[in-house]
Amino acid sequence: MMLQLLTIAVLAAGTVVPAENNLVAQADAAPTPKLDWAPCTEEGLRQYECAIADVPLDYTKPHGAKLGVAVLRQRATGDRIGTLFTAVGGPGGSGIDAAKDGLASPEISKRFDVVTFDQRGVVRSRQVKCFASPEEQAHFWDTVPMPPATKAEEKRTTKGTKAFTEGCARHNPDLVNNLTTVDVARDLDLLRRAVGDAKLTYTGGSYASYIGEVYGALFGDRVRALQLNAMMDPVSYSTSTLSALSERAQGTAGVWAEFARLCTQAGKPACAFAGPDVHGRNASLLTKLKNGPMTVGRGEAAVQVRYQDLVPAQVQMLYDTQGWPVLAAILDAIERGPDGDPEIAGAILGGAGFRFDFLSSFIAISCADIDVPKTPELWPLLAKAFDAGIPNYGRHWLYMTQPCATWAKVKQRYTGPWRLTSDVPALLINNRFDPVTPLSMAVKAQREMGNARLLVVEGHGHAIVNACTDKVRAEYLIDLKLPADGSSCAPDRRPFDGV
Repeated sequence: MMLQLLTIAVLAAGTVVPAENNLVAQADAAPTPKLDWAPCTEEGLRQYECAIADVPLDYTKPHGAKLGVAVLRQRATGDRIGTLFTAVGGPGGSGIDAAKDGLASPEISKRFDVVTFDQRGVVRSRQVKCFASPEEQAHFWDTVPMPPATKAEEKRTTKGTKAFTEGCARHNPDLVNNLTTVDVARDLDLLRRAVGDAKLTYTGGSYASYIGEVYGALFGDRVRALQLNAMMDPVSYSTSTLSALSERAQGTAGVWAEFARLCTQAGKPACAFAGPDVHGRNASLLTKLKNGPMTVGRGEAAVQVRYQDLVPAQVQMLYDTQGWPVLAAILDAIERGPDGDPEIAGAILGGAGFRFDFLSSFIAISCADIDVPKTPELWPLLAKAFDAGIPNYGRHWLYMTQPCATWAKVKQRYTGPWRLTSDVPALLINNRFDPVTPLSMAVKAQREMGNARLLVVEGHGHAIVNACTDKVRAEYLIDLKLPADGSSCAPDRRPFDGV
């Protein structure tokens, strides 16, 4: 049943496959941006330099209207090799905001100017607007269930996502058609030209790995080094998105199973939710929440927790194992109901920690890239099929794409081929247990890129930060040295250690 639905849906969705040489020619025809670097003025960024790069809003008109891409630079502190470009994931994450926590390791920072940016449609680079006011935006995300749990909620969400799409088109009529990752890759090539580098050195993870995949496919002869983490499978993402969502949901379910196993192994107090049948108790909680909110705490301090609060929060908190003890405490508080701590349970309320502008960018950029059915009323049927194999998590990932069912067809969208033709193979790194970009996606990406080496981290979560990978990454970016085929890294710490 699931396979039949996926097949019908994929056939129902249209594809746009422009010739890659035309996409490159349009970028080459655009003027090189002039970067007038000056000290950044925002709090937390004053140690860096900032500039605005004027790039074509629409690459089919390379000398037409411009869009200002906000760029940030950290100068090399030692013997400089060139520029290392980096981006963050989402889509919708701000590279410039992320710079407040640092840009690169000391070793890499010595050898490269490190440059990051807010991609088009994100924060300082003309943030996508889908609502008339911040209040309207907050009301939408509070009242439109994502994901919906009942038939009534599914109808409300279908109506809401149509309104969301209409709002995005109304408030950004010239922008929504020019937000594809192929546009970002071409912006990146213009930035490479602007800093004077003959070839691109780039690192990025999660969605930012897809930026690297698109750049490598279009501009392979201009690549010095591509170091990509938490890999996306470019084929399924761009041409078989429902299959990609199913695979992502399976990855989430697999990491949840690891959470349950390691929580049981750690016991209390390391894991507050430890006890008999962690997996079954979580399933029971989610089933109860589908039937209505649960009250945690008593009196005025009590909070109401909904299905749409817990599921996204649970998925997000599986990203980083440092947050697993907090997730365990939240589940314990909700399970205790009136006897639970409302302050702990309340930590998941209000958008699961995402800023609402991020969600607008995430959906707008995703809808420009992916391939889903153009019938929003199909989503409840698809959700039922997803639930049969991957309860809760499949529904979560699926409904984030429902606005794309009514999204206007974009002018240019890249769907392959994905072969990387650079002189130096790309270095791909992926955790074995990743809830968002499972290892299976990295294996496919390596095969599709062809000219790539995959390093597996024997750990959990979406982030890839540890001493082993820092060393491998630096050796590759600085000296173009690849790890041996089949190499792996161990994480610095295990979930629930040291709690």
